[in-house]
Order: sequence, then C-alpha cells, then structure tokens
Amino acid sequence: MLFNTLDRYVMRTVAKPLGAAMAVGLLMLLAERLVRVLDATLGKKNSFGVVIEILAYLVPHYLGTAIPAALFLGLLFGFSRLSKDSEVDAAMSAGVGLHRLTLPVMQISLLLSVVSVLIFGWAQPHARYAYRSVVFDLKNIEVFYLAEEGVFMQAGSRTFILDELERGRSAFQRVFVYDYRGKAGAETVTATDGILIPQDGGKRPVLRLENVHRLKIEGLPDPTSAAPPPGFEIAQSSVLDTPLGKVAGDVFRPRGEDERELTLPELYANLDTPPQGSSPAAMRSEFNKRLANVATLFVLPLLAVPFAVGSRRSRRAYSFAIALAILVAFHEAIEQGSVAVKSGALSSFVAIWLPFLLLTAFAIWRFWNACFGLKRDRLQDLAERLGDFFQRLFRKFITANGDPA
Repeated sequence: MLFNTLDRYVMRTVAKPLGAAMAVGLLMLLAERLVRVLDATLGKKNSFGVVIEILAYLVPHYLGTAIPAALFLGLLFGFSRLSKDSEVDAAMSAGVGLHRLTLPVMQISLLLSVVSVLIFGWAQPHARYAYRSVVFDLKNIEVFYLAEEGVFMQAGSRTFILDELERGRSAFQRVFVYDYRGKAGAETVTATDGILIPQDGGKRPVLRLENVHRLKIEGLPDPTSAAPPPGFEIAQSSVLDTPLGKVAGDVFRPRGEDERELTLPELYANLDTPPQGSSPAAMRSEFNKRLANVATLFVLPLLAVPFAVGSRRSRRAYSFAIALAILVAFHEAIEQGSVAVKSGALSSFVAIWLPFLLLTAFAIWRFWNACFGLKRDRLQDLAERLGDFFQRLFRKFITANGDPA
C-alpha cells in the first residue's frame, strides 16, 4: 500500500486547512486586483468578459504566492491540531515517530512542487504576456468604447472627441480626431458620422468615418529658420476607414522581450543571450528566483512541524507568529536578492541561494531536535516569554482603562 490509514489521516488533517488557506488567499489577492480591473473596464463593450479574462490571466501569478503560504499554514494548523489532541503523543507511544508522521506531508510538498514548476515555468510567463496584451488593447483600442459624449479622450497619439453616441451600434456623430506625429507633422480629421467595425481574427477594429474633412501637415514649422513652412494637404471624402490604436496596423509586441515572459527552458537556453530589453544579470536573477521558490516547498514541512507541535499548554499563537515572521523575512530576502542580482551588485549564490541554504539548515536543525532531541526548544521559550509579555501588557491596559463591563 502506498499510504496506510495513519498517512491518509495526517494528509486529510493537513489538506483541509491547506485548501481553505489557498482558496481564501487566492480570493483575497484577486479581490484586490478586481477593484482596479473594474475601474478600467466598466462601461466597455463586453466588459464582463474582459474582467473574467484578466482575472484568469492573474490566477497563475497569485497561485505562485498562494501555494507556499497555504502549505505552510496547512502544516501549522494540521499538526497543531494533532499535537493539541494528543494524537502525536499517541502515535509516538505506538512507535511512530514525528519524522514518520511528516512523511505523507512531504509527499504533498512533492506534488505541490511539481504544480509550482508548471506554474513558474510555463503558466506564469504565458499568462503574464496575455495579461499585458489585454491591458495594451484596453489602453490603445478599447478606449474608443469608453468614449463619453463631449469629452476629449486619448488613444495613443490620437486625441478625439465625439458628440452623440449610440453604444448599441458602436456608432457616433460629429467626430473630431487629432493625430500628433511629432516631427512628421500632424493630421486633423472631422466627420459627421462614425462607426466601429469589428474585424475577424482578433484584429483591431476599424473606425469608419463618413463625410470626412482632413487636414494633413507634413512637418513642424520652425519659426527660427528661413526655410519655407511645411507642406500641407486638404482632402475631402465620403468614407474613410482607419484602424484604431497608436499606429495603423500596429500589434502588441512578441512574447519574450521581458525575462518574466520566458519559460524555464527559454530562460536557461538564453542565459547568456538575453532578448532585447533584458540583460544576462536579469536572466540569471529570474531563473534562480524561480528555482528557489520551487525548492522552498521541500523545506516548509521541516520548518513548520516543529513550530506546530508542543505541549498542550504551550502558546501556539505566538509560535505561529514567529514561524510566519521567518517565512515572510525569507520571502523578502529572496525578492530583494533577485533585485540585487538583476542590478549586478551580487551573485545568484550570495543573494538567492545563501538565504535558501540558511533557511534549510535552520529547518533541518529544528526538525531534528523536535524528532530526536531531548532539550527544550529555545524558540518555544521565546514564544512563552512573548505570551507573558503581551498578557501583562493587556492586563495593564485593562487596569488603566477600567473594566469595560
């Protein structure tokens, strides 16, 4: 048998708080971003579909954060329950040590590490690129769908104002469009009517204008020069079709100009030949940070279990606080270390892998003492002293302010 009854029981005990923590954490992270997404999409054509699409692209990004945090909390609460109900003591009296009880959760860590490799290695890079592509479209194309009557709006290099709108047909009346092209000049277009025509294959919609008057200036005048003013062109037409966006025919850039949009194999293959816009240091930083995040999942059971087990009268809340503080500090060290590697200030080993090795050594030492040591845990003593300190502080506060009852 792959798992016996005790293994399955331990896995169920840990899986319940793990699943709850992952669901709550993911929902909270998405809810924070949902406010900004709604602010950018409300009133837009098919806005509900756009919101769902953007949130779907954000899920892999937030899963990368939620999985280790949920695993750590699941281990803390699961083994705390086993210890508090004396089930750890019962197992040890039957000859099943704490290290043996940890074996099934190590297998959970292995499974989650495989999922994390897929997320960090493939899902996040593609989802990040897709998310940026949608945001690009929102800023440069769909802005026309957000137009308000009588309000100047910007779409790339174009400034436009519409008089009357019919959102059901994506049509409008009395249009003014000004396209500033820098040294190349500018173009002004006015029309009595206009309509947005969707294009197949995900192409940019076409803005069709009717009864068009166009003024095109072929450069910028230089008042300090004796050269003649730039030429201009005045034209009229009954119908004018123009693609929307910054430049006609322009599309979002190819994936991979940012190292965070590259998969793990692509990162490894291009460590010394980074794409335009990146650097070898940035490639090494991203590659090593992803590997460190995956490897951390194997260390979390060794780190969490000693903080979760203890005497029934121990102050577990303060032990949990110390454990979470260590995990947050390690995560911040990895993030800042990746920034240092990207800037070229430190090597990947010093900035990323040295904190990982220190955390691993600390976790193994704590786990070994919890499983086979007889000395009292010094961190447990620290948690007890913290508990006593805050209890005395609370009593002084109650005494100074009187009993609220």
